[in-house]
Amino acid sequence: MRVLGVISGTSHDGIDAAVVDFAAAGGAVSGTVLAADSIPYSDSLRARLIAALPPAQTTLAEVCELDTLIGQEFAEVAARMAAEVGGVDAVCSHGQTVYHWVDGAHALGTLQIGQPAWIAERVGAPVVSDIRIRDITVGGHGAPLVSFLDELLLRSRAGVAAALNLGGISNMTVVGPESLVAYDIGPANALVDAVIATYGLNPLGYDEDARIAQSGNVDEELLALLLADEYYALNAPKSTGKEHFHLGYVREHVARLGRDIPIADLVRTLTELTVRTVAQDVRSAGIEFLAVSGGGCHNPLLLDGLRAALPETEVVLADELGAPADSKEAILLSLIGWCTLHGIPAIVPGGTGAREPRILGTITPGAGPLALPAPLAGIDTLTLTEAPRS
Repeated sequence: MRVLGVISGTSHDGIDAAVVDFAAAGGAVSGTVLAADSIPYSDSLRARLIAALPPAQTTLAEVCELDTLIGQEFAEVAARMAAEVGGVDAVCSHGQTVYHWVDGAHALGTLQIGQPAWIAERVGAPVVSDIRIRDITVGGHGAPLVSFLDELLLRSRAGVAAALNLGGISNMTVVGPESLVAYDIGPANALVDAVIATYGLNPLGYDEDARIAQSGNVDEELLALLLADEYYALNAPKSTGKEHFHLGYVREHVARLGRDIPIADLVRTLTELTVRTVAQDVRSAGIEFLAVSGGGCHNPLLLDGLRAALPETEVVLADELGAPADSKEAILLSLIGWCTLHGIPAIVPGGTGAREPRILGTITPGAGPLALPAPLAGIDTLTLTEAPRS
């Protein structure tokens, strides 16, 4: 079964897509990645989206319009990817998170927009969507859902291994011989991106190759204020987002310094914040092998900083697990879609804090009657490979 996964993450910069051809022989599942790509949002849509995100105020009318516009851009990406591989059997769309409701140590709700009916109409295949909320209804945080994929890819490794994603928010899945825990660590690219975009430092909206950060110095006083955030002291499982870590958060902490800080120093300090928070948690968990994915793995200050801070840990890209670092989350969406259609829960105990596994998402039928495949018991092993390039 060919399943197309599409997602826009917490960086809000565009749509990641991957088509995976799954086959199952008993509990052994193999997935061949047929195609993967990342397509930026149109400039006008990204600007409207960012303007509507917390802590900004917005209207239900704007949410409705964005739901349609994002759904239509997802639909165009899905149609292009489906055509590239000669068609798909199903789509799994994460949509765009616009709010994640956390009260203390509990997630109470989450909202992803990007109306899946536009995808179903454009592609003609059934669409699995709204995948996070069912996890929350059984006590989970709805994040990080990637813990399901991480556990499958890491379970055969000896010792303590982990998968780290450096998106807008950093999250990590830690797999030990008899344990698993997954949670959001804190900001990865979110704060740096907010500064870059607000001050027009790079039209791409991020610090390409860490050029701006590398021209500055870490402000240790500001860094200490940032590290004092109570979120870091919470026990896992826990989740966070741009509702907490946003431009206003940065400005509030800079104001507490009582002095100006050069913009390059600010970017460097926010970059170091990610290195320090991630390295601290990796050391505390005794992690021996760390596979990194997400946009932040292309930031040399982040990746080199982690390697320097973690001399006892083997730090590699997620490609070594068969999940390319740039498309891992889209591959996850493909896997969740395949699981939902086959009646397989895509929650792993300990991964999100959920009390028990659940089948995720809702299904929008495609052009014809909805015909589900025979249910399967579960996944014992997962092997991912990339199709040869022509």
